[in-house]
Amino acid sequence: MAGERDYYEVLGVKKTATQDEIKKAYRKLARQYHPDANPNDPKAEEKFKEVSSAYETLSDAEKRKLYDAGPSFLGGGAPRGGQYQSYGGGQNMPPMGDFGDIFSNLFGGGGGGFGGFGGGRRQQRSVRRGEDVSVSVQMSFDDALKGATTKISVPQTVDCDVCRGTGAAPGTSPATCPQCQGRGAVNVSQGIFAMTQPCPRCGGSGTVIEDPCKACSGSGKTRVLKKFNVPLPAGVKDGTKIKLRGKGEPGDRGAQPGDLYVIAHVDESPVFERRGADLVIEVPVTMVEAALGATVKVPTPEGSVGLKVPSGTQNGKMLKLKGKGAPKLGASGKGDLLARIKVLTPEKLSGDQKDMLKKFADSRKEDPRAGRTGWSE
Repeated sequence: MAGERDYYEVLGVKKTATQDEIKKAYRKLARQYHPDANPNDPKAEEKFKEVSSAYETLSDAEKRKLYDAGPSFLGGGAPRGGQYQSYGGGQNMPPMGDFGDIFSNLFGGGGGGFGGFGGGRRQQRSVRRGEDVSVSVQMSFDDALKGATTKISVPQTVDCDVCRGTGAAPGTSPATCPQCQGRGAVNVSQGIFAMTQPCPRCGGSGTVIEDPCKACSGSGKTRVLKKFNVPLPAGVKDGTKIKLRGKGEPGDRGAQPGDLYVIAHVDESPVFERRGADLVIEVPVTMVEAALGATVKVPTPEGSVGLKVPSGTQNGKMLKLKGKGAPKLGASGKGDLLARIKVLTPEKLSGDQKDMLKKFADSRKEDPRAGRTGWSE
């Protein structure tokens, strides 16, 4: 055929290319220019036919040999003995056996994608797992530390009690779809291809409902409010998700149901700051207690305990009470209670108290800024 492009050039390979290189180049170009990926694009369709023709010739050792021998084969159609078949629009295309494995890998194969690749078989609709459902619950800080059981109500889809999920009125049943004859799929033409797609009448189920159930309007499903008792373990943090397996929406046609996720939102504590399993509390002490040392009472989730404040404790120092924090979620034991010391400076002093403090300062002769980098004398 005059003006026909060189097949090696079409596939972008050298004349010395191996069969694996030719196949790899064809796979890439077929995926790029396939009509399914370029709907209503005549240039892409023409390019796809050109690529297919080049591959059909160069992938066959005997045909490649004849092609390499000269231009006569290029314009002479199929060689003697070749098994061509007409493929849409009068285009000569190779038997399906030559391309079946490649299209199967590129576009999923089976009976779904191409009418000529697996025609006649009933389309199998994918059975979908049920949807997951999320519900939020609010709980107090104390309940989060101790654990609690909460009751929740969740709207869910279930089979209609009246029609038992068929969607058909009582005493009737779904009928075979007249458009696809129960196959669930129909063939449609797209350019040079005969494609298979779900039947628009039955949605791919293969059946139609002539007399719908009035209770569910033919859907076979109704919405109900389901109640669950949800145990929230000790140590729950804000945002913790509790998973109830299989308690979500039911699956399609008996498929696995989804899961129910309960998301805990925990109130803030007026006393404690949460750091995972550790709790932080601010402990005010007097200047004298910090200087001389003292034992002060501090609250914990299990009641007050004594905290030893060493002499000379500075403001902001963190002291630790081991095992007095929150329960460790999903593990044994508890976190720690971290006590942040806040030294209180007297705001009002009598004359005598001021004199006493001056004498104390004079006796210490301290300069807390002495020797610090950047501080002038």
